[in-house]
Amino acid sequence: MRLRQMLLNRPGVRKYAGILRGSLASVYSRDLHKWLLIAPIIGGATGLVMTLLVTVILRWIWPPVLKVYFAHPVWIIPGLAAGFAIAGLLMQYLTPDPDEHSTEEIIRSYHEHQGRIEMRAFFPKLLAAIATVGSGGSAALEGPGIYGGGAIGSWIWTKVRKLRFEVRDRRILLISGAAAGMSAVFRAPLTGIVFALEMPYKDDLAHEALLPSLIASVISYATMAAFLGAEPIFDFAGTGGYTRRDLLWSAALGGLCGLATMIFSKVFRRVRALAVHAAVPHWVKMCAGGILTGICGVAFLSAFPGGLIPIGPNYEAVPQILLQTHSSIELVTFGVAKLAATLFSLGLGGVSAMFVPLFLTGSAFGVAFGQSIAHSPAADLFAAVGMAAFLSGGYKTPLAAVVFVAEATGGHAYIVPSLIGAAVAYAVSGEASVSGDQRVHESVKVEELAKVRVVDVMRKSVVAAEAQWTLREFARRMGTQGGQEAYPVYENGSLIGAASVLSLGRVASEKWETTRVADVTDRSIKRVAPSWDLQEALELLMAQNGLHVLLVTSEGGELQGVLRERDILSAISVRGASTFAKEPSGASRE
Repeated sequence: MRLRQMLLNRPGVRKYAGILRGSLASVYSRDLHKWLLIAPIIGGATGLVMTLLVTVILRWIWPPVLKVYFAHPVWIIPGLAAGFAIAGLLMQYLTPDPDEHSTEEIIRSYHEHQGRIEMRAFFPKLLAAIATVGSGGSAALEGPGIYGGGAIGSWIWTKVRKLRFEVRDRRILLISGAAAGMSAVFRAPLTGIVFALEMPYKDDLAHEALLPSLIASVISYATMAAFLGAEPIFDFAGTGGYTRRDLLWSAALGGLCGLATMIFSKVFRRVRALAVHAAVPHWVKMCAGGILTGICGVAFLSAFPGGLIPIGPNYEAVPQILLQTHSSIELVTFGVAKLAATLFSLGLGGVSAMFVPLFLTGSAFGVAFGQSIAHSPAADLFAAVGMAAFLSGGYKTPLAAVVFVAEATGGHAYIVPSLIGAAVAYAVSGEASVSGDQRVHESVKVEELAKVRVVDVMRKSVVAAEAQWTLREFARRMGTQGGQEAYPVYENGSLIGAASVLSLGRVASEKWETTRVADVTDRSIKRVAPSWDLQEALELLMAQNGLHVLLVTSEGGELQGVLRERDILSAISVRGASTFAKEPSGASRE
């Protein structure tokens, strides 16, 4: 003890000890140790859940169902209708929003809800995914994998939030769980990491989640491999070489796939929007989707009896397309039928995602392209390029597309042609994406905004309006109590949205006596908590259509004030760096 004190009192020791502490503080300034503790827990939990899900669907349910469908095609349509009806009933009666699930829910939660997932619907949604995929829906396990892992990550945040975890960390744990889920279901940890980071944006990555996603994905993969083995999920060698001519053909195939994904994405988004707004019970919509999906399967089997069928998870179709001889007409028809079945399965409410349907379609189109246009014996080369191009154009994830082709299939020899095809497809498909919630990343991020809370800059003195007022009364009251661009609106004591001054100009003055404030109220306006930081609020404000105002409410839903775009701009221009450096207090939002 005395020796230690003597050493610490020496000037040289104190000097270099201070340097060492400063260096370590810099190295670990991002609290890396907390990710080293939490990410393995997310990965392990997700790996166990995904192992059970894969076993139930791919080993217990789908093989016997597929055997029955091939032996008795007459059962395809009623089997799918029954499975989809069960999934629809689960979603309609056991979840708060039957149209919110899978990949889309994770992306929306990342952008709009700070990573929050409603856990009461966790098991019903997984059961609905089992019913959708297990009965033959044109989808696979990436949907429930990404959702399940993301939900686990979000839930774990609620248990560890007191251990120096901030509100924004919940989004990181959400993405980390999604990466772990993707890694497990495809036994491809690098794919899971890259896809989860690319998923929220069309043109960028969720960089902040890199380290925990890496750890969680590896642990999840190892957990799955311990139970089910570590072999690639698809039997695809891809060991041949390629020529410069093949690279040119790869670019051409990428362009064609980009056009195809652009058209499919637009059609899918329109059908999805119509289905969401259709005034019929959700289970009825899904039952109709099951029937139409079944018709696609029966029609293809009638035209091309054999081992291919464009429904179900379709993992067995990859080696058949690559290792067996099929005419180009059959392959193109399979691809079109697969897209149609996917449109009906997921566009009308099926619970999963279309990662596998897209790359299966790409492989079929790629082999047909190689046979009929490029006249190449390397069918697996163009299958790989088609897979990567379709995933890149459809999901706007070019890196994940190429990594997946290399990792999940074992086809590492074709990375360069796949990169070319994926890049061309990404460019040709433009902004079209099968995901309606992906966003273009903001070109400039004001990092300092993360250090200021909404409560510090919001407008607290706010005049509210009543929904039953006429516009005439609304205009009169604004004249005496106004000064606001938008007015929170209450109906029967509940906050329902906001009405703007500009809304008066959209209604003829002679109708002001009969038109109520409720008729011009924007009910889709977003809400934030006083404890949110301005960077989070700005992202939500930028994504909001209509009013450039956010309602600030407490956890109980009581109005605390409003946050306008000008409030954020004023915070940037007036407060300065010294103000931003201050870390305001405030409770974290659940």
